[in-house]
Amino acid sequence: MTTAAAYAISAPDGAFEKVTIERRELGPHDVLIDIKYAGICHSDIHTARNEWNGTSYPCVPGHEIAGLVAGVGSAVTKYRVGDRVGVGCMVGSCGRCAPCLADEEQYCANGTIWTYNTPVDASQQAEGYTMGGYSTQIVVTENFVVGIPEGIGLDVAAPLLCAGVTLYSPLRHWQAGPGKRVAIIGMGGLGHVGVKIAAAMGAEVTVLSQSLRKREDGLRLGATNYYATSERETFRELRGRFDLILNTVSSDLPIDQYLKLLALDGTMVLLGLPETPMTVTARNLSGLRRSLAGSMIGGIAQTQEMLNFCAAHGIGAEIELISADEIDSAYDRVIASDVQYRFVIDISTV
Repeated sequence: MTTAAAYAISAPDGAFEKVTIERRELGPHDVLIDIKYAGICHSDIHTARNEWNGTSYPCVPGHEIAGLVAGVGSAVTKYRVGDRVGVGCMVGSCGRCAPCLADEEQYCANGTIWTYNTPVDASQQAEGYTMGGYSTQIVVTENFVVGIPEGIGLDVAAPLLCAGVTLYSPLRHWQAGPGKRVAIIGMGGLGHVGVKIAAAMGAEVTVLSQSLRKREDGLRLGATNYYATSERETFRELRGRFDLILNTVSSDLPIDQYLKLLALDGTMVLLGLPETPMTVTARNLSGLRRSLAGSMIGGIAQTQEMLNFCAAHGIGAEIELISADEIDSAYDRVIASDVQYRFVIDISTV
């Protein structure tokens, strides 16, 4: 085992503190990464504060990781020391099941190994569960490392490892592009990246947000239209309009109202995770052969595809760079929707 500095939280109501954690020694297929930047995802907050239950403490979150290769195992063929690389939400899977063989490791039938808070053998992590990217170094098998092209800064690339692929995957799956009308609910950490990607794909993009407060940003990032869902006429005006709606928010929404905005054969995809069950009226689905679906990040191959696409189109996240001692206040600001649009930790401050 080797050691790394990290920021960990030790209780749901605790504060982040600097600690020393152990990382495994390099195996033949492992890559040692010097982490330069780590994005803050809302999932980090849910886990750190045990809002989804089952959090192991001390917890080191972080699955939007960008850095440089510092060492490679004897059998590594994909990366060399000094390469720009990233690690997203996953660091392992069985590699044998149908989803894994289809490059959909996020749906591994035998259990995906997430970047933090997943039980692993003590030889993988001394604590017996994975520790994430709020740390100076991480060791990951090369098949779960992606290359970050030169066309993207490491700081603005970090959130793409979760937020970027979370939006890219459904846009690709439901074939967003020229002639397709795409609506994105929410202009936050996920939604703003989705606007950029969908626009770059050639789709007509509409933002559906509670207010018009971020309208100027939405149009600047590539949206053609921007509507306030707090205004009743919005739902009348847009009825039957969209081929694809991506819901990026985790709050409870009147789903039936949004389903009525879908055109014939349109699909609404849930990306956020509300805490309470939702109720859907069947006729709002059957009437125009509409669909209600869900999606969760993307596989490693698609994550690399997303990064290459973003580099080719000059897409990075809109970020606010913070130091490690600002993590607690950043969490509070995320909850208060006081960030435009993604916090990224400068790991040199750890």
